[in-house]
Amino acid sequence: MQLEIRVKLKQEKNMYQYLKENSYWVKELNRNSERYSEFVEAMKDLYHLRTTDKISDAIDNIDLISSFLGAFKA
Repeated sequence: MQLEIRVKLKQEKNMYQYLKENSYWVKELNRNSERYSEFVEAMKDLYHLRTTDKISDAIDNIDLISSFLGAFKA
């Protein structure tokens, strides 16, 4: 594994945790460092860190607040 990838993995808490939970990625990244972007995408997908996930969570929170306000109005 390239040194810069190791540094990135150690700096980012979520990446390091995902790497520990899915240890097959160690072998994949050692064999082909170009798969780093696939690793990042898989980690973001599992931990819901994509932009669309964040927008969806915000919309869900707004809906929840709106339903509480609607309940207090009635």
